[in-house]
Formats: sequence, structure tokens, C-alpha cells
Amino acid sequence: MGVLNLTPDSFYAGSRLESADEAVRRARRFAEEGADILDIGGESTRPGSEPVSQAEELRRVLPVIERVARLGPRISVDTSKAEVARRALDAGATVLNDVTALRGDPAMAAEARGFESVILMHMQGTPLTMQVDPRYGDIVADLRAFFLERLTAFASAGGDTSRVWLDDLRA
Repeated sequence: MGVLNLTPDSFYAGSRLESADEAVRRARRFAEEGADILDIGGESTRPGSEPVSQAEELRRVLPVIERVARLGPRISVDTSKAEVARRALDAGATVLNDVTALRGDPAMAAEARGFESVILMHMQGTPLTMQVDPRYGDIVADLRAFFLERLTAFASAGGDTSRVWLDDLRA
């Protein structure tokens, strides 16, 4: 997976891209190097990061998704906003990577049904607050309960849980 962060404040400075042209060049390089998936995000989810508006996130990711969808690798959109997910799907994304595990936007579970694959991530709180006193009793049991609850919520919204990938985003 090649990660394309269209954010000025991404956790990993080496993945930050300032323009659609720069992102497309990096995407081509990733494709040439054998990336199977290009993950495109327009809002940082690093610990302590501030949210961005839907309009800004769309401005950042849509031109890149539209341009790199033809390169060959699958396109993953890293978003927690249902409208961004819907527009990214229309532009060529086939994977939804949601750091909120479909909890951030009430309409996200319905939008997630349209993707070939859905990545559900674990975190306590939001990117802004996730490092403020996170607590676990039994971490394995807690994560298992979290993911079972999120899978049940997706299934209740009509989603196919066999297409879900699980990811733990503890920093």
C-alpha cells in the first residue's frame, strides 16, 4: 500500500504532499514499485490533529483520486465523512479506510456498503483526543469487543462483513 497524505500535518512528514501533481507523481512511482493499493487521505489522523472541513477534504482528495484511478492499483480513500466517501467512490475509489470505524458520521455505514472493501480502525476518542488518558482493562478483550460491535453495526446497516479489514490505531 502506498500512502498519499494530502495534508500539511500528517504524522509521517515523508508522506505529506502539497499538490495534486505531486501526489500523482508519487502514485505513479508507487504503482511502478508494485503497490496494490494507493491510500489517499485529505485529513490528518495523527494524535492531536484538528479536523478539516468536508469542503477542504474534498478539494484535497477528489482531483487526485480522479487522476490516479487509471494507474492500476486499487484506490483507498481515508476519510470519516460519508459525503467524501460517496464522492470518492464515484471518482474511482474501491476501498474505504475509516479511522472512526463508521462511528464519525451517521451516514457512513450506508455509504460503506458501496465499497469493495472497508477498513475499520480502532481508536479511543478522536485524533484530537485519542492520546488523552486512553484506558484498557484487558486490551485484547477490549479490542475484540470493539471490533465485534463495529462489525455488528455494519451488518445491521446492510454491510457485508466478509469485505471488512480490521486495523488497530493505537499510537
